[in-house]
Amino acid sequence: MLNSLGFRLLLIGMALLWVDAPALAAGIEAVTVTTGKQGGQTYTVTIQILALMTLLTVLPALLLTMTSFTRIMIVLSLLRTALGTGQAPSNQVLLGLSLFLTIFIMMPVFDKVNAEAVQPYLEEKIDVTVAIEKASEPFRQFMLKQTRESDLELFIRISGNAEIESADNVPFSLLLPAFVTSELKTAFQIGFLIFLPFLIIDLVVASVLMSMGMMMLSPMIISLPFKIMLFVLADGWALIMEMLAASFYVS
Repeated sequence: MLNSLGFRLLLIGMALLWVDAPALAAGIEAVTVTTGKQGGQTYTVTIQILALMTLLTVLPALLLTMTSFTRIMIVLSLLRTALGTGQAPSNQVLLGLSLFLTIFIMMPVFDKVNAEAVQPYLEEKIDVTVAIEKASEPFRQFMLKQTRESDLELFIRISGNAEIESADNVPFSLLLPAFVTSELKTAFQIGFLIFLPFLIIDLVVASVLMSMGMMMLSPMIISLPFKIMLFVLADGWALIMEMLAASFYVS
């Protein structure tokens, strides 16, 4: 498991991807040319470019473990299951919707990281150590706000770090699994509430079909149009998006 410094390095790398392209180009040189004593030239790729290239391989893990993506994706998947529409919307549509809703929800965090860490670092006002510290703090505050104390205490107890005095001293190696665990709990709680109205429709349709003696007809075929009609009439997509965004801003 990566230590706290490793997580912070990944944070500053992820934050660099959110700055404007001109500023990024001005602050990072792709190749450095060094002229030797005998006139020879040596080409060296800068550390920043190597860090950004390496970051591309861990972006999916960062997206799943440090943002609101996990909760959103699970809720939308449970919604599709509750509707009983099979593969509609498709996985690609749900992924795209989850990604852009995640960007919308996390934008205040990204803006704060960019203003307090990335831009001062690119302008050479602070060194890389200070930039890493400043970049990690907004993510820490976001994750702590969404993490249950019981989940945090669980991983602290498992790790044996009883000397941790407050939540602000929890390392990322413990905060990340606690955050993901809390997100899973919250997502399934929301999914349970979403399932209830559609489950009632299924029960009503199944009871009506049974009373009419239509045993061979699948209740799912009959209830599907009613569930879709209910979802559309209630403006379900807008309600789901509003509820997901509010669950992060209000909590």
